[in-house]
Amino acid sequence: QVQLVESGGGLVQAGGSLRLSCAASRTIATISVMGWYRQAPGKQRELVAATTNSGSTNYASSVKGRFTISRDNAKNTVDLQMNSLKPEDTAVYLCRAFTIGREYWGQGTQVTVSS
Repeated sequence: QVQLVESGGGLVQAGGSLRLSCAASRTIATISVMGWYRQAPGKQRELVAATTNSGSTNYASSVKGRFTISRDNAKNTVDLQMNSLKPEDTAVYLCRAFTIGREYWGQGTQVTVSS
């Protein structure tokens, strides 16, 4: 079992930055994939960025060059640094852990980008 708690969301103007953090209830060193997803009203949930325990990362094309995912196995956290935010980035951002064939989700944190 893994409990995930996201923090760091809020309201920001277009062009601004936010840093989201996902805290896990246990070590993430053995969790295969940690990722950030987002879901906007009326839209499907989509992958934003993910990182594996071997250090590889993957980003949605819409956020490449603007967002950076980082994993701290010592602190059991996965952060998402979001720069140059756009109104279309507005969504609930959720943290996901995938390990040994099971997935776990956090409750999400709201990010709102005003134009």
